[in-house]
Amino acid sequence: QVQFVERGGGLVQPGGSLTVSCAAAGGFFTAYGLAWYRQATGKQRELVASIDKDRKTNYTDSVKGRFTISRDNAKKTVYLTMNSLKPEDTAVYYCVLANQYWGQGIQVTVSS
Repeated sequence: QVQFVERGGGLVQPGGSLTVSCAAAGGFFTAYGLAWYRQATGKQRELVASIDKDRKTNYTDSVKGRFTISRDNAKKTVYLTMNSLKPEDTAVYYCVLANQYWGQGIQVTVSS
């Protein structure tokens, strides 16, 4: 069983920056891929970014050049650094390990 501690969400103004993190407790981490999903109110959940065990990354088009996913295997933590935030980035963000274990979600709100 894998449990997560998510940190860093909150309210930020348009154009601002925010980093969310997700630390895994228990279980495996290093050998598996990680991802961040998000779900805005009234919309389907979407994949935002992923990073595999070799640190190869992928991003959905709407966040390319603005968001960066990274991992620290020693700390069993995955990060999502978000720059140039837009109101449409407002959503609950979820970390996922091995396409199987989900964090509880953390709210990010972009508003003036």
